[in-house]
Amino acid sequence: MTRGLVIGKFYPPHLGHSHLIARAHEQVDQVIVLVCAKPDQKINGNVRASWLAQMFPEADVRVIEDTGRDDDSQFWANETMRVLGFAPDVVFTSESYGDAYARFLGCKHASVDPLRLSVPISAAKIREDIFAYWQFLPGCVRAALVPKVCVIGAESTGSTTLAKALANHYRTAWVPEFGRTHSEGRMYLPPGTAWTSEEFRFIADVQNQFEDSLAPQANHILICDTDSFATCIWQERYLGFQSAEVVALAENRRMDLYLLTDANIPFVQDGLRDGEHIRLKMHKRFIEEMTRLRKPFLLVTGSPEKRLSAAVNACEEILNRVKDLFR
Repeated sequence: MTRGLVIGKFYPPHLGHSHLIARAHEQVDQVIVLVCAKPDQKINGNVRASWLAQMFPEADVRVIEDTGRDDDSQFWANETMRVLGFAPDVVFTSESYGDAYARFLGCKHASVDPLRLSVPISAAKIREDIFAYWQFLPGCVRAALVPKVCVIGAESTGSTTLAKALANHYRTAWVPEFGRTHSEGRMYLPPGTAWTSEEFRFIADVQNQFEDSLAPQANHILICDTDSFATCIWQERYLGFQSAEVVALAENRRMDLYLLTDANIPFVQDGLRDGEHIRLKMHKRFIEEMTRLRKPFLLVTGSPEKRLSAAVNACEEILNRVKDLFR
């Protein structure tokens, strides 16, 4: 069995790394990927290794401490032998250090696209301006890093209008509200058919799936028209409680910001909504639950233009934080 090695910081992993590892898989029986990591990095080595494992589940991905001795090929060869317990048959790199590193390991060096002609990107460029090179990040990395903003609100408060406007502003993916689609389907049930916990579990699950499937496709930011947390509130509205199953689906879901649409605009009945009498109560429940769970939220109010302006300003702050991730 031939064993190949790919080593690097992968800070962050990008499509150039994908190309390198894919070429290695074509030439050897087993590929080992070593992620060199420092404890002070904002995205730690284990996270980067998990991304690479998603990208190449057949690879043996491990984390090794980065001591900062980038120019000492003999040191890194010794460290590699210590960690692996053996010398690989081939080292695959796109870097100038590859020949010396392989020589100290006593193995072959396969140079892959050293001029970056096949995939014109480097991790240094991405760290300098992540959004300028966003398209060079693999889907699982984009999904993990993309800022997520959820627009929520009581009925007829303009949440869907704002979500669509934000998505149009950023030319990005927009996660629709599955609960609305499900409610429309209930119109074909016998009148008075009661809601069930299983329905809300299903709604929350599908909403999460929508979000997860669209996150890798988002253009720098993902806009969500509701989420599974909001499903918990609506279950409470119709059944009087939040079930453990629905709460579990909503827990540990990352959302960088909630935009709560104010209930100070005229109520419009569309045939599915409860009515204006319940709107203010639901608005207060959203505030209570987001406060209790310490979710970051901003109340947006006023005209559609003012709401969009406030939302964009808040989104820009989040985008700036992502830009600083690797700096």
